[in-house]
Amino acid sequence: MAYFDAASTEPLHPQAREAYLAALDVGWADPARLYNQARRAHMLLEQARTEVAEALGARPDEVSFTSSGTQAVHLGVLGTLHGRRRTGRHLVTSAVEHSSVLHAAGVHERDGGTVETVGVGLSGRVDLPAFTAAVAAEGTALACLQTASHEVGTLQPVAEAAAACREHGVPLLVDAAQTAGRLPMPEGWSVLTASAHKWGGPAGVGVLAVRKGTRFRSFLPEDERERRRVPGYENVPAIVAAAAALRAMSAEAAQENSRLSALVDRIRNTVPKIVPDVEVIGEPIERAPHIVTFSCLYVDGEVLLTELDKAGFAVSSGSSCTASTLRPSHVLEAMGVLTHGNVRVSLPRGASSAEVDRFLEVLPDMVRRIRQDAGVA
Repeated sequence: MAYFDAASTEPLHPQAREAYLAALDVGWADPARLYNQARRAHMLLEQARTEVAEALGARPDEVSFTSSGTQAVHLGVLGTLHGRRRTGRHLVTSAVEHSSVLHAAGVHERDGGTVETVGVGLSGRVDLPAFTAAVAAEGTALACLQTASHEVGTLQPVAEAAAACREHGVPLLVDAAQTAGRLPMPEGWSVLTASAHKWGGPAGVGVLAVRKGTRFRSFLPEDERERRRVPGYENVPAIVAAAAALRAMSAEAAQENSRLSALVDRIRNTVPKIVPDVEVIGEPIERAPHIVTFSCLYVDGEVLLTELDKAGFAVSSGSSCTASTLRPSHVLEAMGVLTHGNVRVSLPRGASSAEVDRFLEVLPDMVRRIRQDAGVA
């Protein structure tokens, strides 16, 4: 089975597995207590915090661990808005943010706040002049911009957006889930979120980093743990494993990114030549190294993914169109690109050239058969 869905979750890194098993033996105690086993767990937790902070370009005391990347986004968006209520109630996002950002924005709107959604071009890159104008509006309390699209891999102009936010005194929340451990973190963020299972750590560990000087107040009841930002008991072994994976992925990034990017380029360049009526989606150069997305006209995306699964390929789709909702992906819709027959290939660490060759070998006949079954010549 060729696993091509790293954008959903990266397979557990071997060093994460080793670190997790070791931490189960010595890091199981409550890190908030004072006895010997607890002190060992606390030391492991703080060492992991230091390693994660270093990899993300933050200070250890700015980093908190959450139960997921989604929870980190929810806490980051709503906590920053809550902390800046006196400044205003206006939130700025791009139209292609992860659904967790959009859901938090929806809560903010229902609470009486306002949201401005800035559009993107065909490549999925945010309209920077429009984003700059939006954050300049009076009463803007927070802006959100991802480092890279979860669905098409397009890199966003985060540094430029951060400079505009800084000029107008607006904090910028950056969702770095698709690039943490793969690419350097951009400068200028005020709040950063990430998710360990995207970089080869275990599921159930998210990261919320809040820069010193950023007004933040959790909308949840206070807890004595995780800087009073995140309620609940820390999963120390999982956090230790997450830090080990992040450290390992960051060390391997330069070499592995170059290799995966070349494989992605092969898919981007070859698919339109071997499959008729295909649109390759997203920015071809300024993109995450491991993601390529394309859409096939006259093809049911769910049928194509099922057939690829039967052929031994685990891929996903950027289109969430289903028989019950008939609603395409909000990202593809915002870009104004083809949504039918959408396939997102995201290559994990270690993906091979032979696997990509086999994918390109089986894809044309598979698409042809699905179109024939649908009555399309």
